[in-house]
Amino acid sequence: VALFSVPFLAAIMAGRESFSALAIGVALLIGLLSIVGESVADRQLARFRANPANRGQACRDGLWRYSRHPNYFFEWLHWWAYVALAAGTPWVLPALAGPLLMLLFLFRLTGIPYTEAQALRSRGDAYRRYQETTSVFIPWFPRRSESRACSRWPSSAAFPTYSPGRESAA
Repeated sequence: VALFSVPFLAAIMAGRESFSALAIGVALLIGLLSIVGESVADRQLARFRANPANRGQACRDGLWRYSRHPNYFFEWLHWWAYVALAAGTPWVLPALAGPLLMLLFLFRLTGIPYTEAQALRSRGDAYRRYQETTSVFIPWFPRRSESRACSRWPSSAAFPTYSPGRESAA
């Protein structure tokens, strides 16, 4: 908890007088985008799960078509608002602790490893197919599964995926 307060402290320590109108605007834009994005992703997933016909399937509705974890992505994105507020001050480096720590937690300690393992247990091959085509974190256009890939499509190395028991390239 103390580590996650560093970005808040950095923004406070930077002082209101050091905030430019641009920094405030960018921070507000990032904050709004992250709140709306996370809310939309959570609502889409809740609607998908509420339909009994979707049991055992992977959600590919809305933002879930572009990222396997859009809610985590937008949670991570909101930490960049504090970096924007601290931009141009000596506190910008401590403000970077937020997005960096959140990325560490999401990819290594909580979040994605647990969620992916649970999804593989409960959805099996449907989720494996979803992993082949959908970015693990950053929303991006779906790619063809590797079994049907053709040379004009980027390789899976361009869009790292997480697989339990294997180190992620992210």
